[in-house]
Amino acid sequence: MAKQQVEEQVFSIVEEILKDQDVIELVDVEYVRERDWYLRVFIDKAGGIEIDDCQALSERLEKILDEKNLIADSYILEVSSPGLDRQLKKPRDFVREQGKAVDVTLYAPEDGKKEFTGVLEGFDEVAKTVTIDGTAWPLAKLSVIRLHIDF
Repeated sequence: MAKQQVEEQVFSIVEEILKDQDVIELVDVEYVRERDWYLRVFIDKAGGIEIDDCQALSERLEKILDEKNLIADSYILEVSSPGLDRQLKKPRDFVREQGKAVDVTLYAPEDGKKEFTGVLEGFDEVAKTVTIDGTAWPLAKLSVIRLHIDF
Protein backbone atom coordinates (compact mmCIF):
# COMPACT_ATOMS: atom_id res chain seq x y z
CA MET A 1 0.00 0.00 0.00
CA ALA A 2 1.28 3.46 -0.89
CA LYS A 3 2.60 5.82 1.77
CA GLN A 4 -0.23 8.33 1.29
CA GLN A 5 -2.89 5.61 1.50
CA VAL A 6 -1.42 4.33 4.78
CA GLU A 7 -1.41 7.86 6.20
CA GLU A 8 -5.00 8.52 5.13
CA GLN A 9 -6.32 5.21 6.48
CA VAL A 10 -4.47 5.54 9.79
CA PHE A 11 -5.71 9.15 10.07
CA SER A 12 -9.29 7.89 9.71
CA ILE A 13 -8.75 5.13 12.27
CA VAL A 14 -7.28 7.54 14.82
CA GLU A 15 -10.08 10.05 14.24
CA GLU A 16 -12.57 7.26 14.94
CA ILE A 17 -10.73 6.32 18.15
CA LEU A 18 -10.67 9.95 19.32
CA LYS A 19 -14.20 10.95 18.21
CA ASP A 20 -15.68 10.49 21.69
CA GLN A 21 -12.92 12.58 23.28
CA ASP A 22 -13.32 16.31 22.89
CA VAL A 23 -9.98 16.80 24.60
CA ILE A 24 -7.37 15.20 22.31
CA GLU A 25 -6.86 16.48 18.77
CA LEU A 26 -5.24 14.48 15.98
CA VAL A 27 -2.63 16.78 14.47
CA ASP A 28 -0.97 14.63 11.82
CA VAL A 29 0.01 11.14 10.68
CA GLU A 30 3.16 10.35 8.77
CA TYR A 31 4.47 7.09 7.39
CA VAL A 32 8.14 7.48 6.48
CA ARG A 33 11.13 5.36 5.73
CA GLU A 34 14.29 6.35 7.45
CA ARG A 35 16.48 3.35 8.19
CA ASP A 36 13.26 1.53 9.13
CA TRP A 37 9.62 2.36 8.43
CA TYR A 38 8.02 4.66 11.03
CA LEU A 39 4.32 5.30 11.54
CA ARG A 40 4.11 8.53 13.53
CA VAL A 41 0.90 9.85 15.00
CA PHE A 42 0.94 13.36 16.44
CA ILE A 43 -1.71 14.39 18.97
CA ASP A 44 -2.28 17.47 21.09
CA LYS A 45 -4.60 18.89 23.71
CA ALA A 46 -4.94 22.08 25.71
CA GLY A 47 -2.24 22.08 28.36
CA GLY A 48 -0.14 19.57 26.42
CA ILE A 49 -0.04 15.84 25.85
CA GLU A 50 1.06 13.49 28.61
CA ILE A 51 2.78 10.13 28.27
CA ASP A 52 -0.40 8.35 29.41
CA ASP A 53 -2.32 9.92 26.49
CA CYS A 54 0.28 8.63 24.03
CA GLN A 55 0.39 5.17 25.59
CA ALA A 56 -3.40 4.76 25.63
CA LEU A 57 -3.75 5.75 21.96
CA SER A 58 -0.76 3.66 20.95
CA GLU A 59 -2.21 0.53 22.55
CA ARG A 60 -5.65 0.99 20.96
CA LEU A 61 -4.22 1.85 17.56
CA GLU A 62 -1.73 -1.02 17.59
CA LYS A 63 -4.52 -3.51 18.29
CA ILE A 64 -6.67 -2.19 15.42
CA LEU A 65 -3.75 -2.10 12.97
CA ASP A 66 -2.83 -5.68 13.86
CA GLU A 67 -6.43 -6.83 13.36
CA LYS A 68 -6.78 -5.06 10.00
CA ASN A 69 -3.28 -6.05 8.85
CA LEU A 70 -3.23 -2.69 7.09
CA ILE A 71 0.53 -2.28 6.72
CA ALA A 72 2.50 -5.06 5.06
CA ASP A 73 5.94 -3.70 5.96
CA SER A 74 7.52 -3.99 9.36
CA TYR A 75 7.29 -0.58 11.07
CA ILE A 76 7.77 1.26 14.35
CA LEU A 77 4.69 3.00 15.79
CA GLU A 78 5.29 6.30 17.57
CA VAL A 79 2.55 8.39 19.19
CA SER A 80 3.66 11.79 20.46
CA SER A 81 3.09 15.51 20.70
CA PRO A 82 3.97 17.54 17.59
CA GLY A 83 6.35 19.58 19.77
CA LEU A 84 6.72 23.26 20.49
CA ASP A 85 8.05 23.97 17.00
CA ARG A 86 5.21 22.10 15.33
CA GLN A 87 4.89 22.27 11.59
CA LEU A 88 1.76 23.99 10.30
CA LYS A 89 0.14 22.04 7.45
CA LYS A 90 -3.63 22.15 7.60
CA PRO A 91 -6.05 25.09 7.36
CA ARG A 92 -7.00 24.68 11.03
CA ASP A 93 -3.30 25.02 11.97
CA PHE A 94 -3.03 28.37 10.16
CA VAL A 95 -6.24 29.66 11.72
CA ARG A 96 -5.37 28.49 15.26
CA GLU A 97 -1.85 29.92 15.20
CA GLN A 98 -2.66 33.39 13.79
CA GLY A 99 -0.80 36.14 15.60
CA LYS A 100 2.15 33.87 16.43
CA ALA A 101 5.69 34.00 15.10
CA VAL A 102 6.57 31.38 12.51
CA ASP A 103 9.76 30.19 10.83
CA VAL A 104 9.32 29.81 7.07
CA THR A 105 11.42 27.90 4.54
CA LEU A 106 10.79 28.57 0.86
CA TYR A 107 11.30 26.10 -1.98
CA ALA A 108 13.28 28.74 -3.89
CA PRO A 109 14.94 31.93 -2.64
CA GLU A 110 13.05 35.23 -2.84
CA ASP A 111 15.16 38.40 -2.67
CA GLY A 112 18.17 36.21 -1.90
CA LYS A 113 16.56 34.57 1.15
CA LYS A 114 15.20 31.07 1.51
CA GLU A 115 14.34 31.27 5.24
CA PHE A 116 12.76 33.97 7.35
CA THR A 117 10.78 34.52 10.55
CA GLY A 118 7.57 36.56 10.71
CA VAL A 119 4.13 36.81 12.26
CA LEU A 120 1.33 34.68 10.80
CA GLU A 121 -1.47 37.18 10.18
CA GLY A 122 -3.97 35.28 8.09
CA PHE A 123 -4.96 32.37 5.91
CA ASP A 124 -7.05 32.33 2.74
CA GLU A 125 -8.29 28.82 2.04
CA VAL A 126 -9.73 29.74 -1.36
CA ALA A 127 -6.55 31.42 -2.64
CA LYS A 128 -4.35 28.91 -0.75
CA THR A 129 -2.22 31.69 0.73
CA VAL A 130 -0.92 32.63 4.16
CA THR A 131 -0.22 36.21 5.13
CA ILE A 132 3.03 36.72 7.00
CA ASP A 133 4.13 40.23 7.98
CA GLY A 134 1.69 41.77 5.49
CA THR A 135 2.71 39.61 2.50
CA ALA A 136 0.42 36.94 1.07
CA TRP A 137 2.46 33.84 0.27
CA PRO A 138 1.09 31.04 -1.93
CA LEU A 139 1.36 27.75 -0.04
CA ALA A 140 2.93 26.23 -3.17
CA LYS A 141 6.03 28.40 -2.58
CA LEU A 142 6.43 27.40 1.08
CA SER A 143 8.35 24.25 1.89
CA VAL A 144 7.85 24.38 5.67
CA ILE A 145 6.10 26.65 8.16
CA ARG A 146 6.85 26.00 11.85
CA LEU A 147 6.02 27.78 15.05
CA HIS A 148 8.97 29.92 16.10
CA ILE A 149 10.60 29.28 19.45
CA ASP A 150 12.51 32.04 21.26
CA PHE A 151 15.35 30.69 23.33
